[in-house]
Order: sequence, then structure tokens, then C-alpha cells
Amino acid sequence: MLATQQTANVNLPENYVPKRYSAWHTFKKNWTLLCLGLPALLYLLVFNYIPMIGIVIGFKNFKYNQGMFGSDWVGLNNFKFFFQSSDAWRVTRNALGYNAFFIVSGVVVAVIMALLLYELSNKILIRFYQITMFIPHLLSWVVAAYILYAFLNVRSGMLNQWGREFLGWAKPIDWYNEPGPWIFVIPIAHIWKGVGMSALVYYASLMGIDTEYFEAASIEGATRPQITRYITLPFLYPTITILSIMAVGKVFNSDFGMFYQLPMGSSMVLPTTDVIETFTFRALQNGSMSLSTAVGLVQSIVGLCLVLFTNWVVKKINPENALY
Repeated sequence: MLATQQTANVNLPENYVPKRYSAWHTFKKNWTLLCLGLPALLYLLVFNYIPMIGIVIGFKNFKYNQGMFGSDWVGLNNFKFFFQSSDAWRVTRNALGYNAFFIVSGVVVAVIMALLLYELSNKILIRFYQITMFIPHLLSWVVAAYILYAFLNVRSGMLNQWGREFLGWAKPIDWYNEPGPWIFVIPIAHIWKGVGMSALVYYASLMGIDTEYFEAASIEGATRPQITRYITLPFLYPTITILSIMAVGKVFNSDFGMFYQLPMGSSMVLPTTDVIETFTFRALQNGSMSLSTAVGLVQSIVGLCLVLFTNWVVKKINPENALY
């Protein structure tokens, strides 16, 4: 290879300059690919970049009759109001706590389900389990909320009936007025709805592993746990790392549909279900668009910093697994 490179260098003229193509030439050469990406670019432009103009509302006392640019400038007053309010600690604690659990449980449960699917050899069973796990992902949180309501209804809920019949509960639990149980209800609902999609992503990564690795390990006498530990899981590390980095960026963001629809908007369970999204929604209901915009800006900045920091840590440990 070295000789070939030396020969190639010798054949090049001394005054050789690589040809530089113009932007128009590059566009003509790749216009079909650019057209394929145009819908996604327009989507990002319309829904992600143009709305950034509205960030200015977070620094103003927004009034509808004065408009976005005509309202009075108040600087950081909206941010101070949020951080000094009694709800700031509650929504921040709930958002960070739930999302940290979602990241860990999502990876652990999804990887286990993917490994179990990968061990199956019957294609019919594999398709059946894939469809069964993926169906909850297609349901909206409104539908999921009414499914949950069938279990938690204080009068006719299945859990209260089972509790009276099999566990001897003296009185039914009023789930929608008791904040404590929702610490467990919401994580269970999140796993039920999201584990199928994540498991399919990891399963697709497993399908790309060359079977020669497993054959060689079997010849050497490796057991199934050893094959999983030293062959299967290492192939999943890049996928796990990338998905975890992206999830960490959303650790301050919560699924509004889940935290608002599942408790049916009950104000009694806010101590354990109130997150930043539900706080901003209540601010919008009260007509405070400036406050909701300020809180949303804080979310975005913190999410960006977390993504950059997490990617930096991963790059220091293993640059190949970093997102960029």
C-alpha cells in the first residue's frame, strides 16, 4: 500500500492543485438527494426555527392588544418569578426524577426485551410479540388515560375490586385524589407504552450482528450468558449510548400528554404529577404567555447544555460512541 501511494504521488505534477467545485456544480450533482431531504428541512424551518422569534415574549410583559414587539420589556422578571415561585422546586424535582428513571428503565427493560426476542427462532412468535409490544406506542395518551381509568376508578375500577376481593381492602383507594400512588403509576404506564418501540430499535441492531461470532463462541464452549455479555451487549453499546445522549437532552422535558391526561387533570395529585409542561399549560390558561415562554426557554437551554456535556463525557471515554 505504501508503494502504491508513493507511485501515485510521483505521478502527480509538482504544481497539482485539487479541483474545487462550485456550490452550483455540487447542487446540480446532488439535487435529487436534496429534494428528498427538502420536506424534512421545511418541517424543521417552519416548526423549529421560525418560532424562535417568539423567544422575545419571555422578556416582555406580553399583552395581546400590543402584540409581540409592542409589549413592554421587563427583562428577566419572568425568569425571576418562576424560580422564586413555590412551584419551581416541585416541577423541577418531578421532571428530573421521572425522566432520570425513564432513561434507566427504558434502556434496561428495552434491552432485556430485545435480547429475549433475539433468542426466539420461531418467526411467527417474533412477529406476534413485536406487534403486541408496538401497539401501545400507537395509542394516544388520551386513550391510555381511559384504559387506566378502567383500572383506577374509585367505584368500579378493577384494582379496587381485586383489592376488596383478594387483598381484603377495607375501603377503595381514591387514586385520583391521592398523590402518593402516582409515583408508581406513571413509570409503569411509561414503560408499558414506550418499551415496545425502544425494544424494536435494539432488536434491529441485534439483527445486524454477524452470526460467525456466535458460531465461534459456541465452538469455544461459551455459555449463553457469556455470549450475551461478551458479544451481544458490546454490539448494543453504540445504540444505547446515542439514544441515552438524546434522552439526557430531554431530561428537563416531559411528555405533557402523559402527565396531564393520565391523572385526568386532577389538581389533588399535582405534588407528584406536576412537571414543567403542566406548569406552563396552567400559565397559558391564566393568560401568562410571557411566563410560559420564559420557562420553555430555560428548558431548551438546559437541554442543550446537557446534550453537549453528555456527549463530551462520552467522547472522553470512547470517542467512537459519541454523537458527534
